[in-house]
Amino acid sequence: MGVSYIEARHACFAVIDFETTGAVPGYPVEPWQVGIVRLREGCVRADERFESLLRVGDRPFNPRAPGRHALLREQLAVAPRPGDLWPDLMGWVVGVPLVAHNIGTERSVLTRLAPLHRFGPWVDTLALVRRAYPSLVSKALDEVTAALGLNARIASCCPGRGAHDALFDAMACAVLLEHFLALPGWEHVTVDALAGH
Repeated sequence: MGVSYIEARHACFAVIDFETTGAVPGYPVEPWQVGIVRLREGCVRADERFESLLRVGDRPFNPRAPGRHALLREQLAVAPRPGDLWPDLMGWVVGVPLVAHNIGTERSVLTRLAPLHRFGPWVDTLALVRRAYPSLVSKALDEVTAALGLNARIASCCPGRGAHDALFDAMACAVLLEHFLALPGWEHVTVDALAGH
């Protein structure tokens, strides 16, 4: 029996976030920061985390790309390249369900980084928010967690950080999934059901 049929509250998830350069004509969208947090047995494991800045080279960022990248250009210039970091990342993201808020970026970055690996199943907390809380005006991660009263929990798990920091956003997404798994009626939901299959 694969991981897809396990009750989600008994599974181990890797919750991931990449901060990227954003779209700039003539340049690929590249990640400049990664954050990963484990959620196991329905609970965020705040001490089980991985984070790194990523080298992107001498290139422009989209001026609308969120995050602290402008303040970190010197650190980014000497950070590991994504491919060099793969041996460290692999243990976090291969063979486990992956979670992100609006999974497109994370799935795309991982697929480009390791095209021969199969990742997932993927759980998109944005899709879960749309199903569970369709009346929320904004589905943006920071606004959803504020509306659901989760920000104190996130801050306690990731002190001194804020939105558009990859570790903070991964932690926020993990706390959001933890919230979903504690809702009445979600006790027996499977990983496959969370992934929308």
